Amino acid sequence: QVQLVESGGGLVQAGGSLTLSCTTSTNMASINVMAWHRQPPGKPREWVAEVSDSNTSIYKAAVKGRFTVSRDNAKNTFYLQMTNLKPEDTAVYYCNAHISASRYWGQGTQVTVSS
Repeated sequence: QVQLVESGGGLVQAGGSLTLSCTTSTNMASINVMAWHRQPPGKPREWVAEVSDSNTSIYKAAVKGRFTVSRDNAKNTFYLQMTNLKPEDTAVYYCNAHISASRYWGQGTQVTVSS
């Protein structure tokens, strides 16, 4: 069973920055895609960004230019760097690993952006 552990959430003022981490229990080479999703209060979970095993990254339009996904294979960790945060970025953020046909989720980390 693959385990994902997110960290790095917190409270930040609008315009500030945070970096989320997602550490995996498995070899990074086995992960085809690592995605970040978020669930704003009272809303359904939504896809935010992802990076493939070929290091190709794509982003939700609302975060493009402000968020960056990256990976550190030596640390078995993925990152979501978030800059110029807005109140509408407030949500629980989840990492999601695609390994062949299987999907694994972390427990989530809360990000709150105050205006």
